[in-house]
Amino acid sequence: MKASTAGWTNGLLGVLIFSGSLPATRIAVAGFSPLFLTAARAAIAAALGAILLAALRQSLPARRDLASLAIVALGVVLGFPLLTALALTQVTAAHSIVFIALLPLATAVFGVLRGGERPAPAFWLFSILGSAVVAGFALANDTAASLGGDLAMLGAIVVCGLGYAEGAALSRRLGGWQVISWALLLAAPVMLVLAAVTWPADWSRVALPAWLGLGYVSVFSMLVGFVFWYRGLALGGIAGVGQLQLLQPFFGLVLAGWLLGEPIAASMIAATGAVVLCVTLARRYA
Repeated sequence: MKASTAGWTNGLLGVLIFSGSLPATRIAVAGFSPLFLTAARAAIAAALGAILLAALRQSLPARRDLASLAIVALGVVLGFPLLTALALTQVTAAHSIVFIALLPLATAVFGVLRGGERPAPAFWLFSILGSAVVAGFALANDTAASLGGDLAMLGAIVVCGLGYAEGAALSRRLGGWQVISWALLLAAPVMLVLAAVTWPADWSRVALPAWLGLGYVSVFSMLVGFVFWYRGLALGGIAGVGQLQLLQPFFGLVLAGWLLGEPIAASMIAATGAVVLCVTLARRYA
């Protein structure tokens, strides 16, 4: 019972931290290019992860784990941050948060593919319904919509779901925070080169809010959030604690309205609620 409670508590803290990622990214891309932001946040988090691994004297991962760590790095270190940063140069944080409602479903789908599970037909029915709601919202007459931004967000959800599923499976052997730390270190050489290539030409034009946004996504979104999230999955169970992701769109919409002053249209709330309902029903039959 204590382990389960601790799992749900850690999972909720992880979701709360991740909920600030898109608003913080929206703030950061006002001062940094999407490529530099992606590289810088990963490099900063990798340095912190290296300190953590060294301080706690963690053993090197086995060679058999390198491929899985590469998938985690591709999904949550490179793919999701870069695609969301690109999307947020074209759409508002509030608009993009609706797509986050599909993340539990994407995680479940890759869990099926990687784990060989056979969900009931109803699972696929609600999966299609949820996707249709998102497609309808994206194609509706919404002034915040952008085809490029919407496609980037869909791509971000796909690669993040893959990274979550792969990381959750790998955490059973390595431990939760160790997975994200090793994945960050694996990607660090590429990220350092990318950061050097995309280095801002004029640092004086980078305002304080952009620095704060970079700090948040580097320390909290890229590392601390995963410490709580993977610990929650390990203690409380992937399927159960994973349901907490359904709260992320609502937390994110509140933050986008509060921090950025972005309008929260009724259509956004309705679309998010409909997708959350579809995902909940789909996961019931997974």
